Order: sequence, then C-alpha cells, then structure tokens
Amino acid sequence: MALGPVTGSLAALIASLASYRVPVDVRDYARIVVFDTIGVLAAASHPSVTSASRIGVFAETHGGAGPATLVGRNRKVDVVSAVLANGTLGYAIDFEPHHPEAVLHPAAVVVPVALALSEAYRKSGTEMITAVILGCEVAYRVSMALDPRELYALGFHPSAVAGVFGASATSACLLELDKEACVRALGLAALQASGLLAWQDDPCEDARPFQMGMAARNGVTAALLAGQGFGAPDRVFDGGHTVLRAFSRSADPAPLTDQLGESWNGIIELAIKPYPCVSFLHPALDALEKLLAREQIHPDEIESMDLRFADSGAHCVDDNPLKGHCAQYILPVRAATGRLTFLDLFEDLRGSNPGVARLAAVTTVTRDRGDFDEIFPNFYACEVTLRLSDGRKLTERRDIARGYPQAPLSDEDITDKFRSVVSSVADTERVERLSNAAWDLGDAANVLSLTALLGKEPAA
Repeated sequence: MALGPVTGSLAALIASLASYRVPVDVRDYARIVVFDTIGVLAAASHPSVTSASRIGVFAETHGGAGPATLVGRNRKVDVVSAVLANGTLGYAIDFEPHHPEAVLHPAAVVVPVALALSEAYRKSGTEMITAVILGCEVAYRVSMALDPRELYALGFHPSAVAGVFGASATSACLLELDKEACVRALGLAALQASGLLAWQDDPCEDARPFQMGMAARNGVTAALLAGQGFGAPDRVFDGGHTVLRAFSRSADPAPLTDQLGESWNGIIELAIKPYPCVSFLHPALDALEKLLAREQIHPDEIESMDLRFADSGAHCVDDNPLKGHCAQYILPVRAATGRLTFLDLFEDLRGSNPGVARLAAVTTVTRDRGDFDEIFPNFYACEVTLRLSDGRKLTERRDIARGYPQAPLSDEDITDKFRSVVSSVADTERVERLSNAAWDLGDAANVLSLTALLGKEPAA
C-alpha cells in the first residue's frame, strides 16, 4: 500500500500508541481533563438543555439496542448512536475543556467516543485515557495545520472539522486497528469532515453542540468501517484532494508531524473552564471580577461597560444571538447577579432580571485591529472599561484566563466545579460516587461503574 508520508506517520502513531509510553505528566493531566469532561456530560443531561434531550430522544428512537450508555437516559444503544448523542452533550453547556491556541474543544468529542467504545469493548480506564490523549493530539494537529484563524474566516468550526479526525484516532486506537486500517480511518474521516459556523444563527442553541456529536459519530463510523476493510483514500494529508486544500487557504502540513509522538500539546495545553460560556469571554470575565472585587462595585453603580476584543474573534461574541457567546449578555449577568451558571444559557435573564437588562443595554464591544488582533488566537486578550455613576472610569486587561495552562485551576477548584455542576442533576450520594469513579478512572479495570452512574436519569 503506497502511503503519503504525513498520513502514514499519523496512522503509525495511532496504531502503536496502545503500547507507547506516554509521559507521566501528560497522562496525569489527561486524567484531569477526562474528569472535568465527565462532570460536564452529566450536567448536560439537565432537562433545561434542549439539545441534549432532543438528541437523546433521536438516539433512542432511531438507534438500535447495543452496548453503549446514553448519558442521563437510562438506556443503552449502538455505539454510533451513543456517540452522536453524548458528543452533543459534551458541548451543550459550554463548560468543557478547550484549547485556546487551536480554538478547539476536542474533549467534548473524544471523551464520549472513548467512553462508548471502552464500554462496548471492555477497555480499561488506562486504555481509555490513552485513546483520549491520542484523539486530542490528532485534532489539535489538524486544527493547527489548517490554521484555526483561517477556518473561522471561511466560516468553518475547527472543533467539528478537526474533531472528526480526533474521534477517528481515538476509535482506531481502542479498536486496535493496524497502520493500514488507520490510514483508511483517516481517509474516511476526511470524507465526512464538516462543520459550518452557521450554528450561530440557531436561536435554540441546539445546532452548536450538535456539531460535536456529528464529529464524534463520523469519526467512530470511519474507524468501524476501516476495521471491516472498507476502502478509503490513503493520502488525505499528502496529495490529490487533500483536507488542507479543501478547508484552508493558509494551510501548513508541518504541525501534523512536528515532534509527533514526542510533543503532546494537544492535551497538556487544554484549559479547564471556570465559566460556562465561550472561551473567548473568559479573560473578560476575569478582568470584570477583578474590578468588581477590588473596587467593591455595586452593579447599580455601573453606568456603562465597554469590552475591547481582537477584531478577528469579536464577531463570535459581539451581540451574538446565542447567549453563551454574547458578550452583552454574559458580562452583565456576572455583574448584576454576582455569578454565572450554565443554566443562565437556557433562560434569558434579560427578560426576567431588570439589573441584567439594564446592564445589557449599556454594554458595548469595541473591535481592536492592533495589539489584541496581532496576538490572537494565541491570546484572547480583552480590556474591560467600567464607567461609574460617581464619574470614575476603571479599566482592566487580561490576555489569559484562569484555567489556562499558564494559570491553572487547583485540584480543589476542579473538584468543586465537578460537584457544583453535577449537583444540578444528581443527589449528594450520586455526586460523590460519580466524582470518585471519574477521578479514579485511570486505575479502573473497566468503565462499567462509571457509565452506569452516567446513565442514570437526572434527579427531579
């Protein structure tokens, strides 16, 4: 079989990773990423999350009986249907780990894939975490090769376009495909790669997380077909109608293979979200919290709020119809109520909270084409300016947010987040059991106890 060198190199890593010694620090951080993502998956089964409930009904109605648990549905279906539904939950509440530089949400895609296949094929927790590391790394490398800034400019969502390759890699690893089958899995993933940013025009906010479910489903399908010997293009990153030419005008294949098998930036550079909203707003929220706490500002004192963002990314937060992506909603909610929860994405407080409505009306976004734009997307810089009723003008800038690798959350912060979000759908006993099962996953002989807890319906 004649292989393109780039496609072949990726396939070789995927085929060999099960026996490859991933560095201990990489594996340890991957366990934290998986732990955080499991909490988000459980919380997303909340009845207010319409995308989760609707995709769950779809999977139950159209999926066949099988070995893979549907999160929060008390039901098992075939693997392909399960990853479609659970992958959608992975991004449903906008609280999952993300990669700032690659503008990517790989854990939302690959953790549901790894859970379903590990349950179906009785894989250990260590095997599952290894597959997650691989999937995040492949998705990261594809996004960087395509240039995430260019993908956004062309209207593509990196998490979906690159995510399908991560899902394919995770699946191929757990299915123990050989190198040639891994090449086919990548080729079949390429044929299904997709993801338009048009989801920003869906007022229901169902289409946004559906793209992660779609990437998960397509990646698993690619690997399962490849394992059956299904034919596929064998040089999708090397020649002919390549992925790079199809999705980008500034692609560079180098990130696909640079230090391949040595560098694991796809996992160790993931940020853990302290806020349930688009990551682009996190530095702004940190800056706002700093101002409010330092100056002891009451929300009634704020006459106006201006938010300066990089022009290249501002379009996704400037008066976006999606609440989780709207700067003029998220920052006012935090200022007016003193907190921000994922449930605030599913009820528009501008209609029920006068304080939020007032601040939303006086919040503006300024698009910066200078310094902020130059450092994007390596940094999601934001400057918050508050004008107060006493005449003061206060400004605070942040280039990175809490939860980034440069400013990591503590283990206590991460555990508190897990318990907080899961408590929205589970009683105290189940929260504790799920927390322990997720935290100890790396030492588990299988994932069955974990998936049994995830499968329980949300508490009333």
